[in-house]
Amino acid sequence: MSGVSLGELAVRFGLALRGDPERRIERVATLAGAGSTALAFFVNPKLARELRATQAAAVLLREEALADCSVDALITPNPHAAFARIATILHPMAPVAAGMHASAVVAADAEVDATAQIAAQAVVGARTRIGARCVVGPGCVLGDDVVIGDDTRLLARVTVLDRVSIGARVLVHPGAVLGAEGFGFAREGAAWLHVPQVGTLRIGDDVEIGANSTIDRGAIEDTVIGEGVKIDNLVQIGHNCTIGAHTAIAGCVGIAGSSHIGARCQLGGGVGIAGHLRICDDVGLTGFALVVSDIDEPGVYSSGIPVERAQDWRKVVGRLKRIDGLAKRVAELGRQQQDGEETA
Repeated sequence: MSGVSLGELAVRFGLALRGDPERRIERVATLAGAGSTALAFFVNPKLARELRATQAAAVLLREEALADCSVDALITPNPHAAFARIATILHPMAPVAAGMHASAVVAADAEVDATAQIAAQAVVGARTRIGARCVVGPGCVLGDDVVIGDDTRLLARVTVLDRVSIGARVLVHPGAVLGAEGFGFAREGAAWLHVPQVGTLRIGDDVEIGANSTIDRGAIEDTVIGEGVKIDNLVQIGHNCTIGAHTAIAGCVGIAGSSHIGARCQLGGGVGIAGHLRICDDVGLTGFALVVSDIDEPGVYSSGIPVERAQDWRKVVGRLKRIDGLAKRVAELGRQQQDGEETA
């Protein structure tokens, strides 16, 4: 029989169960899209109507939401985390097919573990070391002296430049570029002189890097990505940056060179961070926030202006443009008042 029973899931993950322990779960799905063999989860109160109407086999939820759930339930304080663990079991990654494809190009002195998979048209440079059960996907390019830890997967067309080291259990999505030279130039008159980037990039264990994201190597010292960091698609991290452990970075974030982000931070989509800044641990930056000075205290910070109807936005811009004139008028009135008081 396929799938896994609710009883097995409850025991394995320490969940409370309301319902039939023999009910089989074969896949995960949304509340609205789930069927009789699917597991969904509920955390957002805005989806209460979907919870009441769901046809799922079971739902992961908190105890206070049980009254709105008419199907079987697995009860936990953190439904999303439990959902992630169960989804990994129900939808595992493809097994590693050990060996090298005939079209792969692997340097004679590269060290590739016998349990690793080197896919079609991959390139592995001199003295590069690839650990046990790794996957180097189709079209990936690894430079010289690269180190890849055990159980790491480079899915497709990932580029890893010379001397970059990647830890264990790292997942890198297609198109990522790791260890390219950063934006390093010195001004001389009207011209720019290229500055060689002689550092490298070090990535810790259990990191995930999204599609088409880029992390530059260090100019002199290394760029460092801490353990457990999660990076979304289309993120740019400049040279000499450090990202603390378990920080999460959403899509389209740009971090300029030599900035240091603490541990357990959360950077919303489109955040911009200027260079040579320090952000302490446990900082949240909401979407499109722009950071131009150090942040020394944990907390949530914002700076973006929410969207308005076009006609309202034009009024706001018009008022902003009049601020200087208003400030000058207020200053003039202040001077007139002061002059009047002095002559009284």
